[in-house]
Amino acid sequence: FLFILKICTNMNLISVVSRYAVTTVESTIWNQLHTTKEAAFEVDLSSSAFISNFTMGWIWKRTWVKSKERSGQMNSRLCQENSEKKFRVAVNVPPGTRVSFSLTYEELLSRRLGRYELSLGLRPSQPVQNISLDVSISERTGISFIRALPLRTSRLLTNNAQGTLKEPLLSYPPPSTKVEKNPYCAHVHYTPTIQQQKNISPRGLNADFIIQYDVELKDPMGDIQVDDGYFVHYFAPRGLPVVPKDVIFVIDISGSMIGTKIKQTKAAMTTILSDLREGDYFNLITFSDKVHTWKKGRTVRATRQNVRDKYCNNFFLLTPGTNINAALLSAAQLLNPSSHSSSSTGLAPSSHRVPMIIFLTDGEATIGETEPDVILRNAQNALGLASLFGLAFGDDADFPMLRRLALENRGVARMVYEDDDAAVQLKSFYDEVASPLLSDIQLSYLDDQVYDITRSLFPNYFQGSELVVTGRLKPGVQDLKVTLTANDSKQKVKVENELPLGKAVVNGTEPSLGCAQALDGIPSFVHRLWAYFTIKELLLAKINTSDVFIQSLLVDKATNLSLKYNFVTPVTSLVVIKPDIDEPEPTISSSVVATTTSHPPRLQYFVSLKVDGDPHFVVQLPKLHQNLCFTIDGRADDVLRLLVDPDKGIIVDGHLMLAPSKEGLENRTRTFFDRISITAAKGAIMITLTLDSVQVEVDGKEIEMLPINQRGSVERHGMRITVEEHQSCWIELGVGVQFLILFHHYNHPKYFQMEHLGFYIADGKGLSHLTHGLLGQFQHTLMEVIRVSRDQAGFHHAQTNKNTSQAMGLLKKGDEHFPVSLQDKILKDSSRKRHSITFIPCLHIYRVMKGTEKTLELESFSF
Repeated sequence: FLFILKICTNMNLISVVSRYAVTTVESTIWNQLHTTKEAAFEVDLSSSAFISNFTMGWIWKRTWVKSKERSGQMNSRLCQENSEKKFRVAVNVPPGTRVSFSLTYEELLSRRLGRYELSLGLRPSQPVQNISLDVSISERTGISFIRALPLRTSRLLTNNAQGTLKEPLLSYPPPSTKVEKNPYCAHVHYTPTIQQQKNISPRGLNADFIIQYDVELKDPMGDIQVDDGYFVHYFAPRGLPVVPKDVIFVIDISGSMIGTKIKQTKAAMTTILSDLREGDYFNLITFSDKVHTWKKGRTVRATRQNVRDKYCNNFFLLTPGTNINAALLSAAQLLNPSSHSSSSTGLAPSSHRVPMIIFLTDGEATIGETEPDVILRNAQNALGLASLFGLAFGDDADFPMLRRLALENRGVARMVYEDDDAAVQLKSFYDEVASPLLSDIQLSYLDDQVYDITRSLFPNYFQGSELVVTGRLKPGVQDLKVTLTANDSKQKVKVENELPLGKAVVNGTEPSLGCAQALDGIPSFVHRLWAYFTIKELLLAKINTSDVFIQSLLVDKATNLSLKYNFVTPVTSLVVIKPDIDEPEPTISSSVVATTTSHPPRLQYFVSLKVDGDPHFVVQLPKLHQNLCFTIDGRADDVLRLLVDPDKGIIVDGHLMLAPSKEGLENRTRTFFDRISITAAKGAIMITLTLDSVQVEVDGKEIEMLPINQRGSVERHGMRITVEEHQSCWIELGVGVQFLILFHHYNHPKYFQMEHLGFYIADGKGLSHLTHGLLGQFQHTLMEVIRVSRDQAGFHHAQTNKNTSQAMGLLKKGDEHFPVSLQDKILKDSSRKRHSITFIPCLHIYRVMKGTEKTLELESFSF
């Protein structure tokens, strides 16, 4: 694949709005050989990211392809590798075929050591003619700095790559990188030439492109942003004095640590101890089968003499066994306040020092108490207000137990990977927690103003980090009251603030900052951020409990949110399935899109405008994360004008045929398309598609008849038509104009299933703004949905049931306003129980058509 299949394009687009990043990676691969070959599409993404979309499509380049090999069979997997996840999908590519992949994932960037970091893996493993990276960043409070680092060709951390809080990293970005910045927005563009790629490696790029930046945040209460009834609160005060800490380092010195691991640990500890401030207190515990405490019964001040103590620095003699329980209880005893109350110890009172334990192990408990639940219970009872930070060194460590131990005791857990930079990993993690600024932070909001908020009580706030709370606002709230309580280096503080929501509305302020490109990439980001954060916390809560019933409830909530927002999470799956030809479903495999599901789904189609089925019109409203869906109840032999572009001279008509009524719905007329007619070049070209063939006429003369039972294509006058056997037909009418017609055939149809055609506008960017028609009218139209009451929406009594609980709204289309209902509906084309369905947020529109009032039913459906 690396050298046989050519990568034609590799495009990477990242939009960041207020730390929330959406990344899309696109790649097109061309099989130039005469045999079918496997192509693999791989993407590295951070462990915190959720995949939200994956699509794949075919572009046939050969005129006739008679091979019977089944293409489109694929497998995908998502695996964890170090601190990243790797997505991989493999597919058999027929000869002369191009296959395109597109993956989108979303994440909230975390602030660590005073900066946010974006990392994108560029690993095509061959020089690519068209490769690019575009990053747009919008931050409402301002961007203090941004830098693109040199390409990282190794996954190892280095001190050079980290920089410091005080000194920005002095380095130069890769050649051909352009960084543009104004006070609130930044844009990074990277387009390496073939030669620049070869300069890195003869086999092309194999590196990470890294961007670091930070934001201005002058208000000590942070920044609150509001959009569509949701809010997010970023809290990261600057300039606070560092609170001294009581820190216990608990280090595993069992036999498995022998060699490189213990050497790296000692190297990291030497650096960490030398970085302790003189106001800090510390102690050191090592454990294997027994526990050894450096200074019995107390922590000591981090003076130079104590840090350089020879016994402290030679406290790493290895012995067999791992007694985790005893080590934890010994650490807890050192942090017991009673041990610091006596003046005879020579220590200052610890009331304003932050107690914490840094616990490192590379294995599981083998000596003493070994039952995880008992160890967890003992630790929680003994540690009190101490924060425990767990480091699992290597793959043999019991990371699930260590993570739960940290979560239950005011801390976090990290993996330390066995590599040459393990000492740097240890030191880097310590740096994140070395400077506590506040402890026991509570961000409170009035109960009558907000609901469904994420965690708002935090044990610690460290220098260079950020606390984030998101939630939903109750209707009618004008001013949001926020209260902060916390402990600083001297006392307990309480601050109250009242924020006029008019100043916090995202869409009301940010377009004026000149950041439209980033904002267009993430519509309704606060809404999605709330879902992202809520799912994360539900999954953490599941880890943090052993109650099976509570775990089930948490999983159900996380699953429902994941499905609603199309996130691939630990409780959902990304599945791409080619329909089984033995099923009574249409045999379709083009332009597939994988979606999140708790059960394997059928295919869906990634298009912006489509009409299919009875006929069902679906208009994707990407900025609203909704679909506008409606049906038109025509009669047999009616012709529906789907699209007209007078500027391009394109007309698309659909002819209706009558279908049998379903049982129990005999009064409802069912019609489907049996013929699609497309006129192009202002009448010079006529394309007629039926269930048997595709006929092409030029100037009134038939020039080609393509049967649909075999693959074939024709190119004339800038037009390209490609038929895929029994499946679909692609029609390209110039740049930015591409239609897809699906042939729906059933091997074993039910009585109500009719073979029919479906029409999709796969690419309509090239259509003019004069385009109209049942589908065409939506191509370049801006639409907005506003939630209102039933009376405000203007529904007639005959149109709705007063007892229904569906939400009401107004759809704004240009200068027109239509009352709508917001709900989820489904349509099943099969009575079989295993026929899977897709829930899509849809609207119901009520409007006047041709002088008579008709109800356009908006239904979501799958084929």
